[in-house]
Amino acid sequence: MELMQAGVDLSMMALWLGHSSIETTQMYLEANLALKEETLAKAKPIDAKPGRFKPGERRLNFLKSL
Repeated sequence: MELMQAGVDLSMMALWLGHSSIETTQMYLEANLALKEETLAKAKPIDAKPGRFKPGERRLNFLKSL
């Protein structure tokens, strides 16, 4: 949707996505903003603190050992 709103040609989007035809790409573009808003209104927020993830020392050591 954002690419379409930015003026990117539908055939170019189909190529990027590896679709064999433009019709395949078209079905993804049919969702409108009202549908997105309705879906987001139904979603429950996750129960997590906002902010950046900071791994603990144990996890960092594991990753360094890979």
